[in-house]
Order: sequence, then C-alpha cells, then structure tokens
Amino acid sequence: MRHSSRRHAPTRPARALPGVALVIAALAGSLVACSEDDVVTKFATAVSARDAAHAGNLTSDPTSATEGLQATFDGMGDAKPTVTVGKDGEDRTLTWSWALPRQHGVRYTTKIAAGGGKVTWAPTLVHPDAVAAGSRLRYADEKPYTTRVVDRKNAPLMTWQTVTVVNLAPEKAVSAADALATKLRTADPSVTAAGLRKSVAGKDSPTAVISLRADDAKRVGPLTGIDGVTVREEGRLLTASPALRSPVIPGLEERWRRDVDAAAGSSVTVVDRDGDPVRLVDTFPAKQIPPVRTTVDAGLQRAANAAVAGEKRATMLVAIRPSTGGILAVAQNAAADTQGPVALTGLYAPGSTFKTITTAAALDAKITTPDAQLACPGRATFGDRTIPNENEFTLGTVPLHTAFAKSCNTTMAGLGTKLGDTALTDTAKRFGLGVDFTLPGITTVTGSVPAARTSAERVEESIGQGRVTASPFGLAVVEASLAARSTVRPALFDGEPARTDTEALPIDAGVAAALRAAMRETVTAGTATALRDIEGLGGKTGTAEFGDNTHAHGWFAGIVGDLAFATLVVSGESSGPAVAVSGAFLRGAGGDLP
Repeated sequence: MRHSSRRHAPTRPARALPGVALVIAALAGSLVACSEDDVVTKFATAVSARDAAHAGNLTSDPTSATEGLQATFDGMGDAKPTVTVGKDGEDRTLTWSWALPRQHGVRYTTKIAAGGGKVTWAPTLVHPDAVAAGSRLRYADEKPYTTRVVDRKNAPLMTWQTVTVVNLAPEKAVSAADALATKLRTADPSVTAAGLRKSVAGKDSPTAVISLRADDAKRVGPLTGIDGVTVREEGRLLTASPALRSPVIPGLEERWRRDVDAAAGSSVTVVDRDGDPVRLVDTFPAKQIPPVRTTVDAGLQRAANAAVAGEKRATMLVAIRPSTGGILAVAQNAAADTQGPVALTGLYAPGSTFKTITTAAALDAKITTPDAQLACPGRATFGDRTIPNENEFTLGTVPLHTAFAKSCNTTMAGLGTKLGDTALTDTAKRFGLGVDFTLPGITTVTGSVPAARTSAERVEESIGQGRVTASPFGLAVVEASLAARSTVRPALFDGEPARTDTEALPIDAGVAAALRAAMRETVTAGTATALRDIEGLGGKTGTAEFGDNTHAHGWFAGIVGDLAFATLVVSGESSGPAVAVSGAFLRGAGGDLP
C-alpha cells in the first residue's frame, strides 16, 4: 500500500479590509454620539417640565443636580423654562427661555457635555455665571414700593417702611419672656410676659410676637442678647403714623397693592448658596406711578381717633365732606374694633337723630311748618302705643323748631301719625339712608327704614325706634346730603364716587333751611348746648333704646362748614357721651375743618 504525501502551504493570519475597519469605527462613534444626544435631549425635556428629579437622574451627579435644579425652580417661582438643545461649533448647548410674569422673559445659552450616557453635571448648566456649588437663579418682583397713599391735601397716609419683626423660640419662652416683655413695654405698654408665652405656646419653631416700627425699635434697643430671641427686618406698607389707624386702611392698602402690582417689573439674578447676589441676569424696571389719592383728611383722622380713644365704651365717628361726598375720617376705638368695622357697617337704632327725617317728611308733605305751634306733652298715647319724653319733660305748646331742638318725642310721634306708610322710607332714601352704595375699597351699610305695617310701627319709627336702623356711616351720609341739599355719593378715592342703582334726589331748599336752623337751635338752646362754643355748628342728639329697653345708645350727628359727621357711643345711656366725643373731635380738628 502506498501512502501519498502532500505538502500544505503554511497558514497566514487573516487581514481585515481597511474599508471595513473604518465603517466599524464610524459606527461605534455614531452610537456613542447618538447616546449622548439622546440623554442631552431627555435632560432638556425634563428641565422644561421642571422635573428636577428626572433631570438629575440623567446626570453624572444625580443628588447635586436634583438639588441644584430644584433650588433654581423654587427660586424662579412660577416661571417655566423652555430649554432647547443646539450646537456652538463642536460644543452642545442649551438655550434657556424663561417666561416671566407680565409678559417679561429672559433668554440665555449654556454649554452642556455628556459622557457614558450621562449629562455631565455642573451648576453652569443652569447659567454660565452659576460657577460655585449651590449657585442658582432667583426671580424677584420689582415693585414701586415707594408709592405713597396720600390724603386730600397730598399729605402721607400710608408709606413703605422698615419694621423689625421680633421672634421668640418656644423652648426659651419660659426663661426669655420676662426680659423680652420688659424691653418691649417701652414701645407697647400692653405687652406682658404671659402674653408672649401664650403667643408661642404649641409652636415648634421661632414665632413672631411683635413688629416694631423704626422709632419703636430704636426705643426698645437691641434684643439679640436675650436667649431665644431673634429679629429680622422687612418692608411693609404702614400708616404714616399710628394715630392714623382707621377701618378704611385695609381698603387703602388693597388699592395700593393693586396699583403697585400693575406697575411691577421683575429681575432674575444668579445667587450663591447663601442667597447673596452673584450677577444680575436681567431686569425689567417697575413703572413709576402717581400716589394713591384719597378723600381722607389726615388731620381730621387724627382728631377723630383721639376723640374716640377717650371713651371706654365702643365708640365710632364718621365724617364726610358734603360738597364732594369725600369720606374725611372714619374712627373707632379698641372696644369697637372687637366687633369689626362697625363705624361703616354696624346697624343700631338711631333714636332721636332720625327726627331729622321725620321733620323733613312732615315739612315735605306740608303737614306742618317750622313755626307751627305744636303740643309737647310729657307723655302721649297714639292708638295702642304710649310715647314718653325723656324723664317725661313737658314743653306745652311750642314751635316745631323748638320741639326739634329740645327733642320732644311726643311732638314727633304726633307728626308720624299723619304721614303715609312709606313717607319715612322715601324721605330717608332721599337723604341716603337705606341706599346701597358700592364704594371702591370698603364695604358700607347705611341702614334700613322699612315701610310701616301698622300705625304703631309708624309712631315708633318717627322717633328712630322700632325697625329703623342706621350705621354711623349712614347717619353721616344723611347729614352730608342735608348740607348738599341732594343725596350725596360718598367716595374714598379721589374722583371715584360710589355706585348705586338709586339716582341722587334733590332736597327742597326750604326744607333744608328749616332743618339747618332747627339743628343750630339744638346747639345754641337745645339738647347739645355743651357744643355752643363751636361756631356755626348745627346738630341733633339721639338716645336710642335697645334690647329690653333698659339701656340706650347715645348719638350726635351734625354739620359745620363743609363737614358732616355722626358719632355713636354704644350703651352710652344718653346722648351726653356722644356730644362730648363730638366736641373733642371738632375742637381737636381746629384748622383742619374744611
């Protein structure tokens, strides 16, 4: 058997084709680029949705990125970014467009890198100047806070001021309250240690216990030496003086905020970890606007506040300028404050101050005349209703103007029996009582004078009892309408009279003159002679029983010059306290009377 032998060529290593190698390399590079483009796009999409957690997880440092992005989102408020991916040569970029309030906007570009399927995190992704860790963006409204609220003479009523807010830590209240109260009493004598402890009881962090105006903070002095006490300063809109407090202040502030917000600009700033500014990105300046002009008179408001403060019982005073309807002053003391803005909305029986309406209705109906001789017995019965005078005084037969000045109930009740069921309602509306006014800035209620359903109701209403009610604001409107000889439209802001669905009605000149003369007699020879030293003053006193008729409110309503006003002392028991408060107001006003 033959065996064949065969030589084999030696084996050579395989050689790759040059073109194939290039394709493979290019493909690998393309896949990497695709992966990086994809993660960058996903990052931009997540940021545009303000999803810090999702965007952070796409980065090389998820924790830092999430915290940094969320800090910027929080700092930018409600502003939403639109982030798009682009190129600057070989570099990838993000273009940020922030939509800000009031159609403002900020746009800028940052560089972005990626590797290993992750975006390379750096604070500069958010803004080129956010270099340090913890840097972020912060949005701020730029408002014309220096805009003032001014009175009718352009004197400041409210201004932007720096206040010192004093905080007390609950866990330190027991040991710190005594020392803190001692210091704070130099500014506010009512502060007590017990009150401070109560204000932080149950709280788990330092709590504001008082805010001090600049003068008060200076008087109190440093407080940081008291363990558990911290302070901070902030800006607030405040009355130019504490003596200008009034129920209308919230309405003035609301108008101020509306105007200031409408004029606001904005700014975007890069800030560091501590919130200190690094660089201003962009700013849109606030518009400069005129002051908020009101009808209030600062001097009269001070005088009114001082006058009502002298009474311990709930006391209110409202003053209106008849020639314009402008509200000059609205004041109420601390006792009244506990019941709300009752100077403007509180309803009470008007008592004898309503005799102005009864007399006007009788004169309009030509039932009587100013000089007509009328009986004023100490007590009189009308149907099933017996009406007494105060302490059953009797005048005999006197002219109507004297019965008015001496506040004779029996005379007025007699006139009431001769009036139609709606006469008092209709006359009251002519004087603004029972009219629903819509005033920018405040809520007001004038009162209610329902049509009499029975003769007994008509008798009671003629002397301001029964179902008749009025607010101090409502009676001030009555007096202002009398002085203007037409239904006034009150106003709080210059040039913005109240709206109402009732047209202004004229008051007969002869009726108005007769009432003004009788009111002057009330001061010179009637129930308000304590005010006879005030030149030109005319008015009407009122004592109004309420509840079980064992207690009474005290009123005085009057006119002097271009000023009409009404004063109420709740449970005053007579008109005397209201007359005294009115006198303090008018004498204190001095040269501020219009």
